[in-house]
Amino acid sequence: MNEKYHYVKIVEWSDEDQCFVGSCPGLFYGGCHGSDEKQVFAELCELVGETIELYQQDGKFLPPATSGKDYANKMLSVG
Repeated sequence: MNEKYHYVKIVEWSDEDQCFVGSCPGLFYGGCHGSDEKQVFAELCELVGETIELYQQDGKFLPPATSGKDYANKMLSVG
């Protein structure tokens, strides 16, 4: 399976910036932003792929995967 699927991708609204912000915890934070949520997610997916390629080109180990950790349900129990 492609390495980019092993990382959680988050798109959230920023009141401060008045736009959607995309990040990929473990690889980078605040990687892209824009007014269209779907477009920000598409750009985020591209950035994740490009970041992984750079790690591999530089011969660096990738950070630990963040997918499969059931973050959504863990966030529901916070509060």
